[in-house]
This record gives sequence, C-alpha cells and structure tokens, in this order.
Amino acid sequence: MDRSLRAARAATFVYFILCGTLMGTWVVHIPAVEERVGISHATLGGLLVLLGLGAFIGMQVAGRLADRLGARVVVPATGVLCSATLVLPGLARDPGTLAGALLVFGFANGCLDVSMNAHAVHVEKAYRRPVMSAFHAMFSVGGVLASIVAAGAASTRMSPAAAMGALGAAGVVTALASARALLPATPPPAATSPAEEEQAPAAKPHSAPGRIGILACLALIVMLCEGAANDWSTLHLKDVLGAPASTAAFAYGTYAAAMTIGRLLADRFVARFGSMAVLRYGSATAAVGITIVAVSPWVWSAFAGWALFGLGLSGCVPQLFSAAGHSDPSAAGTNVSRVAGLGYVGMLAGPAVIGWATHLVALNHAFVLLTVLCVITAAASGVLRTESDRTRELAPGNR
Repeated sequence: MDRSLRAARAATFVYFILCGTLMGTWVVHIPAVEERVGISHATLGGLLVLLGLGAFIGMQVAGRLADRLGARVVVPATGVLCSATLVLPGLARDPGTLAGALLVFGFANGCLDVSMNAHAVHVEKAYRRPVMSAFHAMFSVGGVLASIVAAGAASTRMSPAAAMGALGAAGVVTALASARALLPATPPPAATSPAEEEQAPAAKPHSAPGRIGILACLALIVMLCEGAANDWSTLHLKDVLGAPASTAAFAYGTYAAAMTIGRLLADRFVARFGSMAVLRYGSATAAVGITIVAVSPWVWSAFAGWALFGLGLSGCVPQLFSAAGHSDPSAAGTNVSRVAGLGYVGMLAGPAVIGWATHLVALNHAFVLLTVLCVITAAASGVLRTESDRTRELAPGNR
C-alpha cells in the first residue's frame, strides 16, 4: 500500500484524537469554569446551547470550504482554530464573556469535526475498504486522554485557563505538524473501489437530497441516544438503583469503553457484512441494552445494559457519515455537514428530552423512549442497502 496513503490515515487519526481531546478538555473543566464565573446549573445549561449553535454553524461553513479548498487546507486551519479557542472559556469571568467564548469555541469545534470527517471519507475512498469507524474510535480515545491530562493538571493545582491554554498550544503544534501528511486534494473520480461499492445504494428510490435527509434524521436519532447516555447513565445508577457515587460513575465508563471497543471492531464487520447490517443489528442491540437498563433492578445487570447500549450504537454514526460522504465524493464535506449538523442537534437534545420525560415518568421508564428510537433506526436501516447487500441477499444460502 502507498506510503503516503498510510501517512494520510495516520494524520487523520491524529486529528480525530485532537478533536476528542479538545472537546474532552472543555467537558472536564466545566465544573471549575462554572464556579469561576459564578453561575447556576440552569444558567450553564442555557449557555451550552450557544456551544451547540456555534458548532452547527461551523459545520455548515466548513463542509462547503472543505469541498472547495480541499482538506489539506481546511483541516489544519480548523485544527489550529479549535486549539487556539479552547482557552477562551477558561478565561471567562462573567456570563457574557462565557457566552461569547462558547459560541466561538463551538464554531471552531464544528469546523474541525466536519472537515476531518470529510477528509476521512476521502481516505476511506482511497483505502478501498471501510476505515471510518476506527477514526471515530480515536475521538473517544481523545476524550480519555483529556481526562488523564485534566487529572494531572488538577493535582498540580493548575488553573483551568492555564491547563486549557497549555493543551490548546500543544494542539496548535499538533495540527500544523500533521498537515503535510493529509491528502493534497479531493481524489478525482476513478474506477469504483470496494469501499465505494459498499456505500453505493443498490437502487435509487430517493433523490440524493432525499437520501441525505434520511441519513441526517437517523443521525439525529442515534446521536440523541448517545447524548442521553452521556448525561443520564451515571444518574440512573445513583438515583434509581441507589448505587454509591463511586460505583455509579462506572456506568458511563462502561458505556464509553464498550463504544470505543465497538468502533475499533466495526470496520471489520462492515467489510464482512455491510454497513446496513451494522446499522440494523447495532441499533437492535442498543434497543435490547437500554431496555435492560430500563427494567433492571440490579446494578450489575444495568452495567451490562449500558455496555450493550454503547456497543450497539458504536458503529451507527460512522456508517451514516460515511454513506453521506460517499453519496457524492465531490460534495463530501457539504453532505457530511448536513448529516453531522442535524446529528449534533440530537446530541444536544438527548439530555433535555429525557429530562422532560422525567416530569411524567421515572427516569428508568423514560429510557423506553430510547428503545423506540433504536427500533426505528433498525427499521430504517435499508437506506444503507448496497449492491453488496443485494448480492448477499440473493446468495443461495440466504434465500
């Protein structure tokens, strides 16, 4: 395999780790920033909407720029921008400055998120086999790295601004150092590769915009489930099952670890069984997992449920992003931005939707809504049906 292509894949791994580390650094410093600014949880929740709004806008801008200018320009630039703006929330002294800081940082993070995913689509195209899920696994690794760095900074009594500034500076260097290994431009149209065949629809019952719309809606559903798990898994064990805080914290860790492992393995399953199967059976597995969580009266079975939920969801979003990018390689950035943008709305809405539901039913019963959403995703997975899937379905052993 071409050495430059391997280098491009390695560089893409670096940018996914960088993005996960930068966002994770902000997340782990939220309590300290909240205390510094002197705001309530409710006020912080309102300000976080600005982070999401900035990310959504950044995704739409960067997607078009990535198609026009190429990833080798846009990905490093957005990596530098996201790294440089990480320190802003740490410097905020009042709600107004924090609002501006979150809007700017969110914009930069959205730009990096979409541009690196668009480049990942082109790497997958050139690699001639599924590699998207492994990139998303590296984002999760970045979050783990952020928690380790934050713990070290806290032990030395480093202020949030100093810690975020130091990591942001390291991020700038990393983004610039990895730029040369990226693919120089959007790959020109060529003979259809196995990766493209796997992503090409078997039939075209929907127009291209219509298919992108369906992919975006599925991304919203799946990422809403992810967002709900991020914010409610620990509280479920603590408030519903009465687990001590030290035990409850492992609920999210179990979910996140299962998701990371699943993403590291998902590309092999895509190559063997197809992206449609990964979406269908992954979302079905997630439905089983969250149902176990909803009905289980025991802590250890709840851990098992959260693990199944993370494992099932792990391969879903990468397949949706990959399918969007491969729908039209010349507009990969634009299409990924549409799918990722609506998906990000779901990620932000997930915690709130479950929170609203708890006004009507108990927290664990509210999780049944996530079961329904996972079942809907499994039912709609045919949007990813490919020529390879049709061949498998028509094979003698499957008829």
